Amino acid sequence: MATQDQISAAHTAEPRDMEKNEVDVHNRDLSAEKADSDSEYKQEGVRAVEAITQVWTKKVVIITLVLIYLISFVSAFQQSVQQNLTPYVTSAFNGHGLLATTSIVSTIVGGVFKLTIAKMIDIWGRIIGFCFVLLLITVGLIMKAVCKNVETYAAAQTLYWVGHLGLGYILDVVIADMTTLKNRMIIFGLTSTPTIATVFAGSKFAQLYYDNLNFRWAFGSWAIILVGFCIPILAIFIYHERKAKQFGLYPEKPQDRTWWEATKHYTVEFDVVGLLLTSAAFSLILLPFSLADSAPHGWKTGYIIAMFVLGGVCLVGFVLWEKYMAPVQYLPWEYLKDRNILGGSLIYGFMFISIYCWDTYYSSYLQVVNNLNITISGYVLNSFSLASSFLSPFVGLAIRYTGNYKYIGMTGIPFMVLGTALLVKFRTPESGVGYLVMCQLFNGFGSGIFSMCAQICIMSAVSHQEIAVVLAIYGLFGSIGAAIGETIAGSLWTNMLPKQLYNDLPEGSKNLTKTLYGSIVNQKKYPIGSPVREAVIEAYGYVMHRMVIAGAVFIIPVVVCLFVWKNINVKTLEKTKGTQAKGNIF
Repeated sequence: MATQDQISAAHTAEPRDMEKNEVDVHNRDLSAEKADSDSEYKQEGVRAVEAITQVWTKKVVIITLVLIYLISFVSAFQQSVQQNLTPYVTSAFNGHGLLATTSIVSTIVGGVFKLTIAKMIDIWGRIIGFCFVLLLITVGLIMKAVCKNVETYAAAQTLYWVGHLGLGYILDVVIADMTTLKNRMIIFGLTSTPTIATVFAGSKFAQLYYDNLNFRWAFGSWAIILVGFCIPILAIFIYHERKAKQFGLYPEKPQDRTWWEATKHYTVEFDVVGLLLTSAAFSLILLPFSLADSAPHGWKTGYIIAMFVLGGVCLVGFVLWEKYMAPVQYLPWEYLKDRNILGGSLIYGFMFISIYCWDTYYSSYLQVVNNLNITISGYVLNSFSLASSFLSPFVGLAIRYTGNYKYIGMTGIPFMVLGTALLVKFRTPESGVGYLVMCQLFNGFGSGIFSMCAQICIMSAVSHQEIAVVLAIYGLFGSIGAAIGETIAGSLWTNMLPKQLYNDLPEGSKNLTKTLYGSIVNQKKYPIGSPVREAVIEAYGYVMHRMVIAGAVFIIPVVVCLFVWKNINVKTLEKTKGTQAKGNIF
């Protein structure tokens, strides 16, 4: 890799020396790369970002990290506002019970698309990938702002969530481009700290939007704000891409394909068939659990049966396609043979199954059962993220100075076990809010430790060329886990709450069951202490208690997966494996 002195010398050289300096820098770069790994193949996008980071100055690095931090702040802020308003969005269309259903497809597609985005940024580069996910976020938010029914909202949520997850993923990959393995989790931890502020600001802003405007303004305004904050970092990448080309460091792109040849090439390269089969399989298998209760004949309804059958066919088709027919496999199965990659990804997936079992309807529970407003319920709900974000930089520092991640990860076990087990005791209408906050903090500390250690665990097993794909696999497992958790929550909610409401409502109010089930606004109309509100609270408590028990079951595989990891010392890995762990700058 060219040093800053070499780059500066090339800048100040006379015109007659410029070509010689460029060749020298390029040759040094190629020699260094060969010395690091003679056999390592790097795709265009990876070689491009390595070329770009070679012409960065220290000042540009600092500015880029600050901009990444600001984008993380705005993205977390926007997500906090949306999270607190979501129950009111579905209630506006009398579909509060479909809260989980509207998220399942978006969660699955968002996770599945991470591997596609990984291929995109490795083939075409980080700039194109960044623009793509920013476009998805913007279109999704605009669609949410103008949606007229819950179906349009669900489609908008899918576009938005693919973009939102993709944005965070690309920022993580860019950080990996800039950092060495031992220092990487410090920056990962720091970029999560905006949540400490957005926990409070997002909840308050959501309340202000709801009281003074409406949820549509909350989506429309943030579409503009987010784009405004993303433009500067795009400008930096584009400018330094051109600079790298001037020095001859930027890889030449092949120009010998026609439009049709390029379309066929990238259809194969991105394994579009595998992508569609995966998304369809998981969506069709998981959705019926949330939809069956509202179907005309329950589980015997034709389209419910058809969804299961088609989902199974798609899943089998995906396996056969990947094994026998796919020229380029969508899921790089060979990575899953590594204990660190499989164990790190599984712990993330099981952790999300556990959390989403009891978190999906938690905001509604706090507002209906504990009679909290949007602001205060947001504080309680997001105290989980607050604890996780607060602890993450310290976990990164611990990894930096010990080189150890497995035993640091084990310190998260008592937090997660205690936090989830105590939820079984305290997630009842009789318990005070303080106990709920305590459980949120315990779970936040545990998940923060697990997620930080799991990410460094999977990255320690691969080279720079493979960082994007293993982070995508990690994200895929997390998204599938979240979708399964939402499915369990949605299934319990839609199959149990209406019946429990009917049983608990006074005889003269049983006709209100459908109205109350469909809208959190209707539930909150009745004051605390009234027979109808008390019946709603009793029904909420009954269903939520079972959600928590379901979530607690999945803590067991989380702990088991932790012991699967190999304990690689990230401090010494650079010395033994060169660019396998070596970043470009920090």
